[in-house]
Amino acid sequence: MTVQLKEPVQPGESVAIQLEFQLNIPYGSQRISYYKDMINGAHWFPVMSVYDEVKHQWNKAPYSRTFESDYYTSSDFDVQLNIPDKYQVAMPGMITTRDSTEQGRKVVSAVAKNTREFVFFASPNLQVESVTRKGLTVEYYYSNDDPSKKELVDRYINQAFKVIDFYSEKYGKYPYPEFRIVETYVQGVAVEYARLIQMGQIPSGAVPEEDTTFVHEIAHQWFHALIGNNSEIESFLDEGFADFSMVYFAEKQGDKLNGFRSIQFDTAPIDMTIASTNDEAGDLAGLVYYQKGRQAIYQLYRSVGEEKFDELMKTYFKRYVYQNATVEGLLHTIEDVLGKEVRSEMQMALYQPNFVLKQEYQLSQEETAAYVHDILQLQYQTVMSMIPDLPYEVMNRLMEKILQGEKLTIVLSDQVSKLAAKQQENMVHQLTGFLDMSGVKYDVIRDRKELKQKMKKEIGNSNLIVIGNAKSNGLVQALKSSMIDRAKQTGFPWKNTMNEPLAAGAYVIKHPYNQNRLMLHYFWNEDHLSDAAYEPFKLKIQESIGFTNDFYQYNLLDNQGKEKSNKKIANPISSLFAEQ
Repeated sequence: MTVQLKEPVQPGESVAIQLEFQLNIPYGSQRISYYKDMINGAHWFPVMSVYDEVKHQWNKAPYSRTFESDYYTSSDFDVQLNIPDKYQVAMPGMITTRDSTEQGRKVVSAVAKNTREFVFFASPNLQVESVTRKGLTVEYYYSNDDPSKKELVDRYINQAFKVIDFYSEKYGKYPYPEFRIVETYVQGVAVEYARLIQMGQIPSGAVPEEDTTFVHEIAHQWFHALIGNNSEIESFLDEGFADFSMVYFAEKQGDKLNGFRSIQFDTAPIDMTIASTNDEAGDLAGLVYYQKGRQAIYQLYRSVGEEKFDELMKTYFKRYVYQNATVEGLLHTIEDVLGKEVRSEMQMALYQPNFVLKQEYQLSQEETAAYVHDILQLQYQTVMSMIPDLPYEVMNRLMEKILQGEKLTIVLSDQVSKLAAKQQENMVHQLTGFLDMSGVKYDVIRDRKELKQKMKKEIGNSNLIVIGNAKSNGLVQALKSSMIDRAKQTGFPWKNTMNEPLAAGAYVIKHPYNQNRLMLHYFWNEDHLSDAAYEPFKLKIQESIGFTNDFYQYNLLDNQGKEKSNKKIANPISSLFAEQ
């Protein structure tokens, strides 16, 4: 809407404009919506367009339909909401309450100076926990139907103080007397606003100290709320810096998964510039602004060192706090603080497509394997802990154990035909490729002479993967009686199955020598697998030790490679990875 003034506004003068509007709040979980007992109040009133002092024009771009395009001038807000008595309201600024002239209602007011945008969240079932330290009050609003949640809320508040202190030290002091966290219903995971962030419903098992999204949203207080930008055309400036800041914080906390290695691990180029507009980035906005954006900032950080980088960020903050920054303004600040050559490097990173981190800042092959190992180790632990009474003998647990540092030995059948030997070697190649990528150590035994030498000491203390026909595998023949007894504990009919023509499959048992280790046997009862069964069998090997599939104790395939029976426990997350 354009308002044409009767008289021009002269320097030093002001003009007051009064707008009357009506808003029908839609149902749902978007930024402005109501759902169950909660009202989300973002983008709920007309906002003054941003005026470009250089170009002498107003920003008239409509709100983006492809990505966030929040673009505001920092303003002073004095807001009064007339609401029912039973409602609790969260919003930025100094909040006060007084009685309304209407029975059963109250007036809740907020005064928020130098604030980028004004939002509110209201519900009759919100309660708030509040902690004040060194002049800053952090408040957490959440549903009052779960009194056991207070301990988790207190940990989130404590984490918020830690994150705010970190960014205040690195970039510039958080200037407001309060910071609020509101738990509501929202599409996605969380949303940032000035002086306040909106979180989705936090599960009881959440770990605040590992919640990277929470850290990312707090970083937006610096890169969105305090240093604004036109996120319709330069989203890198808020999302790139917020995501880098999230990783920066993790690195300095000693988080080996979410620290700088998570940036260095990304080596794939994207045929698009980091400085793309929302329309240009389209569905790749996440990759362009977050992944590649934070990577370009990391390269800048590495090229100049932490001390110089922090100096740059403090200068950038001082120049643009409460203002709107631009990519050009960032580059100009880089030149002023770090020199023309560094500016040129950063400009090239932002404006040329297919940006890739310089080789010297990437992970080495050994570092990559170690990083994947750490990621998988956490993933297996997390997924398997979701079922407290999960049996010990499940195939996936073998991978979890070797990721913890336990030994692994792969034993092949040795008295087999050339075709069977070839199939076995292909399976070993598939397995060891995954193990190498995971950064774990293993030993492969291919003949009985070596097997006999290692049978007691090495093999007795190792987890085992056995491949091939039971009748031609030296380890199976040596330990058969113990294996039969162990198999009874899982309900696997060992004798009947091993004598069944054309049968193939896999089962897992406790190690015949060592009940603290596992043995996983991939078997077939003929000399070799049929052509029809071979590829499905290899796929089953891959599935059986992954963390995204169900937890198998055994499975049996027919001669065509189709599963005909199994015993498994449902994996809570397996449906998330199922083919659509």
